[in-house]
Amino acid sequence: MASSSRQKRITGRVMHEFKHGELKSGPSGRAGKVKSRRQAIAIALEEAGASKYESERRNRRNLRRAEGKEARGRTAQQEREGKSHVGAYRKRESTPAMAGRNARKPTARGRKAAVARARKRDGRTRLQLYAKAKRRGIEGRSRMSKRQLENALGMG
Repeated sequence: MASSSRQKRITGRVMHEFKHGELKSGPSGRAGKVKSRRQAIAIALEEAGASKYESERRNRRNLRRAEGKEARGRTAQQEREGKSHVGAYRKRESTPAMAGRNARKPTARGRKAAVARARKRDGRTRLQLYAKAKRRGIEGRSRMSKRQLENALGMG
């Protein structure tokens, strides 16, 4: 049985999805809709990390995975409410422009904005700066951000 409030919330969400015919089984929901209440309960307990058939470590992993799914807006309810749009920062966000549709790819405007941000300052991308740093033999370049690369190359 789900014991913590987080587990109860996740179990409740999964059962809600089942009641509304939105709960799917298998990897990425490819196996189709869940029709059995018992299967829905098993999925709910597994996602909540409260399954008696899983190890403690696997239960913790499943709980973390379910919370990440909710945080990224990947639940059926969030997608139905239009909170799954992928925007300029390549993160999921809700916009009236999407009218509640499920967007899996960045919008044209989002892509344009991302490219514009990448080319700010003197118009070089991180990849170009990295190549220049490689030619100059700057150590630790692979872990550097664009700003750090600019500073190391004396461009900032």
